[in-house]
Amino acid sequence: MEGETEYFFQCPFCFSRISMVIEVYYGGQKYIEDCEVCCRPIEISYSVEDNMVVGFQAERACE
Repeated sequence: MEGETEYFFQCPFCFSRISMVIEVYYGGQKYIEDCEVCCRPIEISYSVEDNMVVGFQAERACE
């Protein structure tokens, strides 16, 4: 879909390779989403420039 891109990264808990769809229109976001494998909370933050992800961080969120 236009305005979105699939981004792959490693879960900071179970180290599984997972992906999520990221919106690239709004310059970046910060939120918490559960890992699709181990269901533990991951704090996601990313930044976007020219509709491309230029910074991405996935850290363990407080449980």
